[in-house]
Amino acid sequence: QVQLVESGGGLVQVGGSLRLSCAASGHTFNSYAMAWFRRAPGKEREFVASINRSGGSTYYVSSVKGRFTVSRDNAKNTVYLQMNYLRPEDSAVYYCAAGRSATAMAPRAFDSWGQGTQVTVSS
Repeated sequence: QVQLVESGGGLVQVGGSLRLSCAASGHTFNSYAMAWFRRAPGKEREFVASINRSGGSTYYVSSVKGRFTVSRDNAKNTVYLQMNYLRPEDSAVYYCAAGRSATAMAPRAFDSWGQGTQVTVSS
């Protein structure tokens, strides 16, 4: 398995931006599809975005399309989530995950998880 560590969360005002990073170690990063999930208090873990091994294909939940961008740098073993035009409903703990397929958007399809980073959007 790959070890994942997220960073970049914080408190931001409505309409603001944050960039999350997820650094991977322990295995061949470019052999994994990567994804971002989030969990808000009292809610299930939700798929946010994913990216395939090469970075050539990306997928998003409809609520973040046009606002969030997932990318990866295989030379740096890092995946990113650029979040723009943030809304209060984006507040959650954000997790990165590594798995076999970027199109498999269920949490069970991902084998390795980071510890999460808190994003809070204030209105």
